[in-house]
Amino acid sequence: MLGAEGGFVNDPRDRGGATKYGITQETLTAWRRSRDPGAIVNEDHVRELKIEEAKEIYRSRYWNVLRCDDLPKGVDLLVFDLGVNAGPARSAKILQDVLGVEQDGSIGPVTLNGLNTCAPDKIIREFSAKRLEFYRSLEEDFKVFGVGWTNRTKSMLDAALAMAMAAAR
Repeated sequence: MLGAEGGFVNDPRDRGGATKYGITQETLTAWRRSRDPGAIVNEDHVRELKIEEAKEIYRSRYWNVLRCDDLPKGVDLLVFDLGVNAGPARSAKILQDVLGVEQDGSIGPVTLNGLNTCAPDKIIREFSAKRLEFYRSLEEDFKVFGVGWTNRTKSMLDAALAMAMAAAR
């Protein structure tokens, strides 16, 4: 995950703005203000973000929100990775679409029960296909970032399938 997100980037074509480890300035601001309401975060703060704090943000704002501990191995990686890349609600809705349950953007009992209707490898393949559909729907952004998004989707698909296979043994 950290390898996919990489270090500091501030691409003017990316609406997310200054980002490090996949943590945008907006996300870092919200995180720090949840601890100190007067916190001010600028581009330099993003640039100086330490991996330890990024991991705390990942756990609190993405992994836990998406209930990844309750997801099958491999599925957890994909849902988490897309949550960081496109937002937890988007990731949850894509999982819910794959499972054929209500797409409310929040993983709860209905979504978790839906996991019983499908093998993890099938969920992983369908989730990855729907992820690419989502990226392609962002037409102008896809022209700029599509190759990277497609490569990331493929590498995460491969890693998730390997995780699912290992868990099945």
